Amino acid sequence: MGIVLGPNQYGKSENRVVRIVRDTPRHEIRDLNVSTSLRGDFAAAHTDGDQSQVLPTDTQKNTAFAFAKKHGVSSPEDYALALARRLVEATPAATGALVRVEEYAWDRITVDGAGHDHSFVRRGAEVRTTEVDLSSEAAHVVSGLRELTVLKSTGSEFKGFLQDEYTTLPEADDRILATALTARWRYADRGRIDWNAAYAEVRALLLATFATTYSRALQETLYAMGRAVLEAHDEIEEISFAAPNKHHFLVDLAPFGLENPGEVFIAADRPYGLIEATVTREANVDE
Repeated sequence: MGIVLGPNQYGKSENRVVRIVRDTPRHEIRDLNVSTSLRGDFAAAHTDGDQSQVLPTDTQKNTAFAFAKKHGVSSPEDYALALARRLVEATPAATGALVRVEEYAWDRITVDGAGHDHSFVRRGAEVRTTEVDLSSEAAHVVSGLRELTVLKSTGSEFKGFLQDEYTTLPEADDRILATALTARWRYADRGRIDWNAAYAEVRALLLATFATTYSRALQETLYAMGRAVLEAHDEIEEISFAAPNKHHFLVDLAPFGLENPGEVFIAADRPYGLIEATVTREANVDE
């Protein structure tokens, strides 16, 4: 039985690229974490130690920084597409590139009721994400977000579930529903897309649907959120979610002579239920 090299790729992970746009007195900031990798005919590097077809990972790093200036960062998607194309062009043996970008949001510090021109404050834990997979056939773009922490204090229940001899969870007619949402949506190749506008609209839809949907389970809420996005955005083919259920348990205050009508809770971070789902468009079947 012979031994052969299987699938492989290589790259530079987590380049912290901060781009300040200072063409005017009012500055802008794009704060990125950029990971790149190349795939292709790099077998000789593994089997013979021949690096003649290998673009060094250090060069990938340098390109990520250079393109933040040369191409600019109007959006994570546009930047990642440009970076992927450059890396493939610079590496004849490469058949494709994968570029992952996380963007950390900064808000202007408010001074005397207005946002300061060049001072910012980091916005929580939420992260905007982009993944570009470029090959000779196509460029696939998957955008998204993670650590979007949301909570609703009513409008959620969980009951009628399967029970056996190990079930201790009581049914709930009115409970807190909270999660730190990860969402990823895949774009179709449908011409030019305003990446920033699309991201803002999808994020707003996710939040509005979470807030206004009466939830009989987190699963139902995720499906409603995904359906709302696909109905509003023809350019999106599917959307996937990962949602840890951030449990809030009512604290028994009776030992202290106090009533607790759904007002004081303990937030438990582990263990947690993890709900994952993809909402997609039904495939067209030719008659």
